[in-house]
Amino acid sequence: MTDTANEAGVAAQLSALDAKANKEFPGLVVRKDLVGRVRGNAVVPGYVLEFLLAQYCATDDEATIDAGIDSVRNILAQHYVHRADAELIKSTIRDRGRHRVIDKVSVVLDVSEDRHVAAFSNLGIKGVPIADSTVKKHQKLLTGGVWCMIDVEYSAGDLREDPWIIVGLKPIQLGQFDAQRYLTARATFTTDEWIDLLVSSIGFDPERLSPRAKLLQLVRLIPFVERNYNLVELGPKGTGKSHVYSEFSPHGMLISGGEVTVPKLFVNNSSGKIGLVGFWDVVAFDEFAGRKRVDKALVDIMKNYMANKTFSRGVETMPAEASMVFIGNTSRPVPTMLAHSDLFEVLPEAYYDAAYLDRLHCYLPGWEVEIIRRELFTDGYGFVVDYLAEALRYLRDHDYSDDYSANFSLSEDISTRDRDGVRKTFSGLMKLIHPHRGATVEETENLLHFAIEGRKRVKDQILRIDRTMDAVKFGYTDSTGTWHDVTTQEELDFPHLYHRTESTGDDGHAPAETTGTPVPQPVEPELATGAVDIADNALGHSYANLLMPYLRGSEVIKIEDPYIRAPHQLRNLHELLVEIIGGKPIEQSVTVMVVTNVDADRPDRQKAQLIGLSEIKDAVAEGGIELEVEFDPTGHDRKITTDTGWRIQLGRGLDIFQPFTSTSKYDIRLRRQEWRRTRSCTITYLRE
Repeated sequence: MTDTANEAGVAAQLSALDAKANKEFPGLVVRKDLVGRVRGNAVVPGYVLEFLLAQYCATDDEATIDAGIDSVRNILAQHYVHRADAELIKSTIRDRGRHRVIDKVSVVLDVSEDRHVAAFSNLGIKGVPIADSTVKKHQKLLTGGVWCMIDVEYSAGDLREDPWIIVGLKPIQLGQFDAQRYLTARATFTTDEWIDLLVSSIGFDPERLSPRAKLLQLVRLIPFVERNYNLVELGPKGTGKSHVYSEFSPHGMLISGGEVTVPKLFVNNSSGKIGLVGFWDVVAFDEFAGRKRVDKALVDIMKNYMANKTFSRGVETMPAEASMVFIGNTSRPVPTMLAHSDLFEVLPEAYYDAAYLDRLHCYLPGWEVEIIRRELFTDGYGFVVDYLAEALRYLRDHDYSDDYSANFSLSEDISTRDRDGVRKTFSGLMKLIHPHRGATVEETENLLHFAIEGRKRVKDQILRIDRTMDAVKFGYTDSTGTWHDVTTQEELDFPHLYHRTESTGDDGHAPAETTGTPVPQPVEPELATGAVDIADNALGHSYANLLMPYLRGSEVIKIEDPYIRAPHQLRNLHELLVEIIGGKPIEQSVTVMVVTNVDADRPDRQKAQLIGLSEIKDAVAEGGIELEVEFDPTGHDRKITTDTGWRIQLGRGLDIFQPFTSTSKYDIRLRRQEWRRTRSCTITYLRE
């Protein structure tokens, strides 16, 4: 059966939600897996591709979808400009006299000629005159570039003049948005259905996410629906933090944290040119974390803007509505950060400032977001992202921040900034999930609780940085007068680490009180040096009883084994690392250095080995293991050394178990090493 036939069979069995979405939003929803089918090697945002797909594939009819995919592929083949083909496209324009291209266009004012000129990102032509009326109509062209469909002519007249002429330009975005239709159709969906439709629109399969995980994904959309919203998301790499801001909307701009300057972001005082915040709904700073030099003047201007929604241009004060998003990678697990510093520890020094951090409305816990895997993506229907982007933009003009007040009230203890943070997050979630204002009391309470948690996470970490600030109670009172405390998830997960005080030790625990009577301490069994001979075909041996007594308490462990290559050998390494995680305090970080070799003669195995080691590294990082891998083609020793002075000679390396074939996925040997038969080998324990 062909791929197309398979896909047709799947599409013929629409889920109830897919069918409902097509019925209520005909022509405005699209199968989300189609983007991957048409993208090819076109380096364009997802919203550009979905704009084209919406013209041809916004249907549940498989034959129409297949024909539409061919049409979109043809459009991309004929009009999308690949940089490698730029000269060919230029020649085509010259030969034909006119040609339509899809490219990213940016515009600057050429002061010497007193005219606006355009530059084509992929086509590579610059200084192309563009009508002032076009620039005035599409001012974002002046602020970093916009994806457009452009009709370009070539005129070989006066050689002193530029031969390229722009005769038509259309930004790739929705032309009109019917707000009433959107709100009316929303009322036909249950809350769970609507949330699932939004999650599918982002590109994820809602069936694979918990209710809380779905809300975390939707928080990333709040900056698009709420003006002047300040969001920070820090977490492990690979969770898709920047995806929404680069692919989702034509109204958002993603920039590298290292590229931020005052002129680019706010205003160029010498020219008076307004920066990104004056034109974009959302400005997201990628790679925001890390120790880098930051202009203090930029931080001061940013603090003023985040608090007052204005910036200065000379003597003039300029208002702006752009939301600010700060995203970056953490380098240590949550318990380690809580034990030794705070959840903002990775920020540059200039931003590691209580006054700046207090302007953040919500801290999205990136460590709770799923690492992106292929199976997380949906092949179901979701909104054409350009349509949803316009819906969210429409809702920016509305205020839902007080919609809880009929049934709930916030604590009087919290500051104005705490209250603003809660209200803006709540307003954003209400606009996303209940734009028709049809939330029940219970649904309103759930979103209010979630919004309070997001602000509490900010404030609790600020209190670790600035001890002069007073702690406050975060929660709310319901209509019966009952008080409800709100805690963060990590507060529930790690209470002994979260509630550190000045008298708390560096390990997160209060020091023991001293009395006249000595407190008996548990006696660790004395570890012996010597050798253990393991018989062939024996049962009862495991890393837990052979290795862990000697590894427990170490902070640096070096594993040398030239044969960590095959899948079962990678599994052995992973199992040992899991044992190390289980044998240490949750907040402790352990560095494990692995020295091994590769199959130089088998590129396929070498690739699989590298992928496996990379996946293991990412997986154990959450447990507090910093895995470092080194390849030594000359190494032959098999041993483990620790910073506590132990050297363990491994006769067979980690590969001490006989191969076995699982009888089922419930085979006990997959979980318990003691039930695996061993190979004959000797393990020697030496004290250095």
